[in-house]
Amino acid sequence: MLIVQKYGGTSLADGQKIQAAARRATRLAQQGREVVLVVSAQGDTTDRLIANALEINPRGAVREMDAYMAAGEQLSAGLMAMAIGALGYPAVSLTGGQAGILTDGVFGNARILGLNNHRIRRELDRGKIVVVAGFQGVNEEGDITTLGRGGSDTTAVALAAFLQAEACQIFTDVDGVYDRDPRRFPGATRFGRLSYEQMLRLIENGAQVLHDRSVEMAREHGILIEVLSSLTGSPGTIVGPLEAV
Repeated sequence: MLIVQKYGGTSLADGQKIQAAARRATRLAQQGREVVLVVSAQGDTTDRLIANALEINPRGAVREMDAYMAAGEQLSAGLMAMAIGALGYPAVSLTGGQAGILTDGVFGNARILGLNNHRIRRELDRGKIVVVAGFQGVNEEGDITTLGRGGSDTTAVALAAFLQAEACQIFTDVDGVYDRDPRRFPGATRFGRLSYEQMLRLIENGAQVLHDRSVEMAREHGILIEVLSSLTGSPGTIVGPLEAV
């Protein structure tokens, strides 16, 4: 059975957190699961990349910006594959293009159109954990495109859908979805289960734990998403079809 896990930037902010994620993935693989990891850029890397680019060219250059911005996730993917390798388990890092993620041509806010999964499938069949750089794909010209802020969530759900994964787990710095930001409101209530529609309403009202396009894609393909803490790994919030809630 295949599991897709996604780790956000705060969950990869330093070497210890990367190693913790690598250990979690390796344990799953040792239990006989096929594992695909999707990673975001570390910590505040994306913000720093944007600031650097605007300093060079304040007017912007959308195609080149995407080629540049995609590097943050690629750095995380390489580090994660090295961390898994240090534990003695084989792993391979892939860019969005190498993973076969096909998008439209809207630079900076592309939509995923499909997946050529031959490379991922080949690496899994070789017994490797596959680490995919989130937030990116390639258009029909082979140009790198990015999916907008939070787009690594969409990468993870798309891979879960096209690879027919058993589960799609989104690891973050909170232990699920709350009615308010638990870091600001100690009395916030955590949801055990939410429908896609309930999750989309929370996003419309400012919840930032999931990207709206990831929930829309999950609804389209019937994928269950679990949002859980990268610190504890304890069960979190399930987002799924109304009948499963």
